[in-house]
Amino acid sequence: VFAVNGFLRMATGFDIGLSTKCVVIPKEMGMCHKIGYSEMRLPNLMGHTSMAEVILKSTAWQHLVHTDCHPHLRMFLCSLFAPICLDTFIHPCRSMCVAVRDSCAPVLLCHGHPWPDSLDCDRFPGDEDMCLASVTKEYKYLHKVLPKPACQTCPAVEEFFTHKRVLEVFCYSNFAVKVKLSKRSTVFDEQEYNIECQVEFITQGSLLPYETQSMIRQWLLVNEKCTQRMTPTHRPMVYLLVGNIEEGIILVNQVYRWQRKDSQLTLATQKWRYHKCL
Repeated sequence: VFAVNGFLRMATGFDIGLSTKCVVIPKEMGMCHKIGYSEMRLPNLMGHTSMAEVILKSTAWQHLVHTDCHPHLRMFLCSLFAPICLDTFIHPCRSMCVAVRDSCAPVLLCHGHPWPDSLDCDRFPGDEDMCLASVTKEYKYLHKVLPKPACQTCPAVEEFFTHKRVLEVFCYSNFAVKVKLSKRSTVFDEQEYNIECQVEFITQGSLLPYETQSMIRQWLLVNEKCTQRMTPTHRPMVYLLVGNIEEGIILVNQVYRWQRKDSQLTLATQKWRYHKCL
């Protein structure tokens, strides 16, 4: 759903000019694969003139892309970092930038970064101009809108508890998800997490187990400081995350360390099926 804007310049003063070339989107730019085209223009709309610079700057956004903070984040970023190879540049519309910023800026802030000046939405053309437009209304119509994870204070990890106390917590919670976490260092010396989720129970009527698994994955990516705290070493760690869904927000209220030698959590999840809350 886009059209061509024939006169595009960077707000920073970078003038694309005509000295551009078409190049294949490199494998290191995973977020810009399977987006409908395979070649990009260089220099791009961020003013990056070498592929090494494009890769370095774009990979910094991979974490945010994984959080799924907005359905059009990849389209927005790739239109700037890896613009489609047509006769002229296609800019994202200001409305798309605003929609992505409003959804994703809180996640960036949760990671300790403000929304960057280089992506100031005022530099993009209005919807009355020819530009890459957002289709949020149609997206909401076609897709189920799931609760979003909040950026929150990390719950303390509980290691000493009884199954009776855990059952009490279950009684005022919507979900309990068993999570296996591990991490590895990437080539850019950043942490990358492997997250395996298994729903132990869910009482939120309209949600399915796989949707809850997906939301917990999002929560762990949004609240990366909590994930870091739960993975002090590269050895896999297992936890039970328990929480509520309130007004479209998913909140994790309790985190239990699930250790093999301790059968209390296993006992609690087994007894939950027959447990009667007071």
